[in-house]
Amino acid sequence: MLKSKVLWSSLLMAGALSMSACNSATEEQSASATADDAASAKKTLRIATEGAYPPFNYTNPDGSLSGFDVEVAQALCDQMQAKCEIVAQDWDGIIPGLLAKKYDAVVAGMSITPERLEKVDFTEPYFANTMVWLAKGDSGFDPANVSDKNLGGQRSTTPGTYLQENYEGQNGNHVNLYDSYDNAYLDLASGRNDAVLAEKVSAKDWLKNNPDFAIIGDEIDNNDNIAIAVRKGDGLKAEFDQALTAIRENGELAKLEQANFGQ
Repeated sequence: MLKSKVLWSSLLMAGALSMSACNSATEEQSASATADDAASAKKTLRIATEGAYPPFNYTNPDGSLSGFDVEVAQALCDQMQAKCEIVAQDWDGIIPGLLAKKYDAVVAGMSITPERLEKVDFTEPYFANTMVWLAKGDSGFDPANVSDKNLGGQRSTTPGTYLQENYEGQNGNHVNLYDSYDNAYLDLASGRNDAVLAEKVSAKDWLKNNPDFAIIGDEIDNNDNIAIAVRKGDGLKAEFDQALTAIRENGELAKLEQANFGQ
């Protein structure tokens, strides 16, 4: 009789342990499923950048995208608890692509201009830029007396517009506009441009590998504020503004500026 009781007690204990193990496994599976559900429930934000405007955005040899804009976009997505899908888009087609709903927003070093405000909404600025002249250090280029020069810039940018409005056809000057700053800089290095007008951050980045050239004259402050573009009336604007405020106040935006631009 005692053997039966011991056997029955052992069976009960084994059953309890088995049920406990099953319950533990079920709880782990449930927790894992909950985490997976939460991850899948995150909305995905598809964000376009140019991928050809270092150090704001550029394409790595393996095809991945990097730069200040890419890191800002990722920080904002994290703040908004959203998945971030960043794609490259040629500059000339970047606003048309947004309007065609190929992506949800543009984070590409884009300046707020009256012309763009007619087509898209902008968030609060996340960076402010100035323009500078780039020329060969010994060229004698004088920004105060520009005549009979070939001047380069990027098409559909604030410096490009500035060149067209203030120099094209005046005093014998000719303006060459390109699809990217890289091509404008190539023609500067080859002598086909006498000078290039560019955003200061872009110019300083190019100068790192081109010591024969220099920033000539003073910076030009044309109230160039850079922001995120979204479609007209899109509620994402308010969400991005809130996230921008958060990463500005917690110091993350300043850290990204320091990491990408230095002082």
